[in-house]
Amino acid sequence: MKPLVSIGVGIVVERSKGASPWAGFQWSTASVLTGVPDTPAWTQLTDNGERATFYAGAAEIELHRTETGNYRNNLMTGEPVLWVVLEITGVEPLCRLSIVTADPAEAEAIAGLGNDEIVDTVPMPPTIEDAVAAFVAEYHVERAFVKRKRDRANPEKMARRAPHSDDEKR
Repeated sequence: MKPLVSIGVGIVVERSKGASPWAGFQWSTASVLTGVPDTPAWTQLTDNGERATFYAGAAEIELHRTETGNYRNNLMTGEPVLWVVLEITGVEPLCRLSIVTADPAEAEAIAGLGNDEIVDTVPMPPTIEDAVAAFVAEYHVERAFVKRKRDRANPEKMARRAPHSDDEKR
C-alpha cells in the first residue's frame, strides 16, 4: 500500500564501545535531521576514541491513512518519538539504516521479529511533529470499538467420548 505522505529525513547514529567483552560496539540513534542533506551515507562526523557519530543516510517516514490512530496516540504522549530501525550487517558499515517510522505498532512488530535489528527511539523534531499532526487532523476517522461476543458453549459438543483403541482405528 502506497503512503499518502512521505517525509524525507536524515539519520545520525552513534557507535560506542561495548560495555562487555562480548559486545564490540553498541549502536544507537543520535538524532533525526529534518530534510535530507547532501552528505554521503556513512560519513563519519565525530570520533573521540570512545564514541563516533555517523550520518547513516536518508529515509522516508511514510504516513498511511489507516494508521492515523497510532500516530495520534504517539502525538498524545506529550513527547512523541520516531522509531529508527538499524539492521546489523556484520560487514562495513556494521549496520544499515532500514526504516524510520512514527507508528508505534510498526516498530513493535519489527522489534518482535527477533532478527539482527536494533529498534531505537529518538525525539520527534517539531517540524515532523507538525506534519504528522496535520496528517492526523486531515485523515483520521474515529472508529467505534466493537467488542465481539463469544458464542455460548454447547454442552453436547463438550461431552466426553469413549476412548478408542488402536484396533478400532484400523
